[in-house]
Amino acid sequence: MVDVPVDQLTGVVDGVRTRARGQLLDAALELFGVYGYAQTSEQDLCETAGVPAEVLWEEFGSREGLLTALHNQITTSGLRAAEVALLSEGMDDCPVEQRFRRLFDAYVSAVTRDLREARVTFVEVLGVSPAVDAHCKRWRDLWTDFLTGEAERAAVRGEVEERDHRVVVMVMVGTVHELMAHHARRPRRARPDEVTEELTKLGLAMLGVETVG
Repeated sequence: MVDVPVDQLTGVVDGVRTRARGQLLDAALELFGVYGYAQTSEQDLCETAGVPAEVLWEEFGSREGLLTALHNQITTSGLRAAEVALLSEGMDDCPVEQRFRRLFDAYVSAVTRDLREARVTFVEVLGVSPAVDAHCKRWRDLWTDFLTGEAERAAVRGEVEERDHRVVVMVMVGTVHELMAHHARRPRRARPDEVTEELTKLGLAMLGVETVG
């Protein structure tokens, strides 16, 4: 009998689990994003992913847990894209309108390049359960913090009125999600630049900034 080091065995097991998680996330994106969450069973997910049902339960706890993990993955990519845009060259010198436009453009491009991702993120998570609602609220709170920081930066630069912007930004974040859900449901796919334009005008209007052109 050949002795295999424990760390080597652990690495093999971790690799198998990582692949299985990826297969389930891919299956969820396809099935939730094309057919819908309510129309997809745990059996459908496992058969598409090619894994036993036990793997779904062990890795995600349930079909709902898999939906939450997929939403988290997609939304994280949108936030990271916005952060990269925020740190890009020349952003510190941009007026608030250009900053918002570039931030929204990065976000919209990240979360709408795949229509399945847009449907999962803005449509399929709605009304699933109190737990999923709470998960989505945590993400809205995170976006509220992010955009409130941008509003406060604009206030310091004299581009918007100096006041508590958090409540306005909270409403803006909720409205942004409503608009994104609207576009995700439409049979005609709106171009990313069209969506960015809508979101930019909305955000600036709520902060009391007039757009140019």
